[in-house]
Amino acid sequence: MKRTRNFASDNNSGICPEAWSALEEANKGHELGYGDDRWTKKAANLIRDVFETKCEVFFVFNGTAANSLSLASTCQSYHSILCHENSHVENDECGAPEFFSNGTKVQLLKGKDGRITPEGIEESVLRRTDLHFPKPRAITVTQATELGTVYTPIQLKAISKVARKYHLKIHMDGARFANAIAQLGVSPKDITWKVGVDILSFGCTKNGAPVGDAVVFFNHDLAKEFEWRCKQAGQLASKMRYIAAPWVNLLCDGAWLRHADHANKMAARLAKGIKMIKGIKLLYPRQSNGVFVDLPIPVIEALHDRGWHFYTFIGDTGARLMCSWDTTLKDVDDFVADLNELVSNPKKLASKTKRKKRKNH
Repeated sequence: MKRTRNFASDNNSGICPEAWSALEEANKGHELGYGDDRWTKKAANLIRDVFETKCEVFFVFNGTAANSLSLASTCQSYHSILCHENSHVENDECGAPEFFSNGTKVQLLKGKDGRITPEGIEESVLRRTDLHFPKPRAITVTQATELGTVYTPIQLKAISKVARKYHLKIHMDGARFANAIAQLGVSPKDITWKVGVDILSFGCTKNGAPVGDAVVFFNHDLAKEFEWRCKQAGQLASKMRYIAAPWVNLLCDGAWLRHADHANKMAARLAKGIKMIKGIKLLYPRQSNGVFVDLPIPVIEALHDRGWHFYTFIGDTGARLMCSWDTTLKDVDDFVADLNELVSNPKKLASKTKRKKRKNH
């Protein structure tokens, strides 16, 4: 039976009810353009309330712009940015961080389960300090990581300590920041400015918003003239209220965290169900709304044939299953049931593979 829902990406989900109603309300009458509207001002103030501090807030169209322009504000072209080898900044931004920073080099660090370490940072900084090599200037950490794990406040404090030692700025890619908060059960300030984060790319599109990220500067000096960066990069929306309004409804009553918590719980249920299937193992700890699992290629193909959509970009057999704000118990349980059935019937899979090969010939 073909399925109509998928685990390919939390970007594939629709707009949540809170964001949709905000758009309808924002669409009544006229408002000032280019961010001078009441929605943008209210959204920025709500973000300041969430983080319990004064901060500079800018809205851009997407995460690529948020990450790239944020990092550009920390660097000169002869600097380097340190990040995990699996980070979005390295693998999924089409060179935008380098482009918007006029050539700042991205240096890759290894680290277990998608997290960089203080030791890795220090080794990279000290590897070469001569004039012929780019000078490290910024660190970017992803929260939650590209492998579905999270940084604890203690881990972030340790990174901040080595960053300050070498005068490095810290940027956080928070495309799934809400999922990290829901998992850790901490205040947003506890994993941002209180542990030394200078800039946060705060995403909400994976959490039910239609479009737009917020760039949050806890380091006010780095925010100087950032509005010009946004304008030059084509990131100043003329009708900014349509980006900002969903944030108002998501933040004002905590919907952003409720949706993230739901997605995390669905992922936890999915991981639990998969772990009960004999011969199938998870690749990384489930700590947010993503489940990473090693699956045989015939099983992957059979699941796709049944209409399940998910990405396999960790080798040939590493599958990523993302849960969303609207993932249901039925979605999870149906997937686990299909997976269990396919794994339990290897002969059926083998015959299907043979039929495919004959058809291809």
